[in-house]
Amino acid sequence: MSLFKHFPLIIGLALFMYSAASAAQSQERIVVVTNLNNDVQVLDKKGLIDLFMGKYSAFPNGKEATPIDVELDAELKSQFYKSLVGLPLARVNAYWSRLKFSGRVKPPAVEQTLDDIKLRLEEDESALAYVYESTVTNSMKVVYRFD
Repeated sequence: MSLFKHFPLIIGLALFMYSAASAAQSQERIVVVTNLNNDVQVLDKKGLIDLFMGKYSAFPNGKEATPIDVELDAELKSQFYKSLVGLPLARVNAYWSRLKFSGRVKPPAVEQTLDDIKLRLEEDESALAYVYESTVTNSMKVVYRFD
């Protein structure tokens, strides 16, 4: 009987912990990474905009670049584009819908999860992706940090 008495308190505490964890992750720094063996050491924000928004398809050194979006972490993707171009994800998606229809440019490649991105970065020297700083591994090179 006492379990039911404390049930609302337990549910409330669980919801608080979940929202606190979500808020902590949403405040985590986002970094842009590439394969450890990629020649690029650093990119500037303008270069990232050009790559992730389809203006260029190569790194400043002329080698092919393959920007990658994460599909299933909408919060990370939304924070990234808000930090990069100052637009909400809906506007970025509308931008890509228009450009894809014109056939002029290709949107970033898509991986489903951060684990998929990690694997892609290990295998593909041209890969360029955004991740939370805490998920950077030894096989990744950070080329840009958002403030």
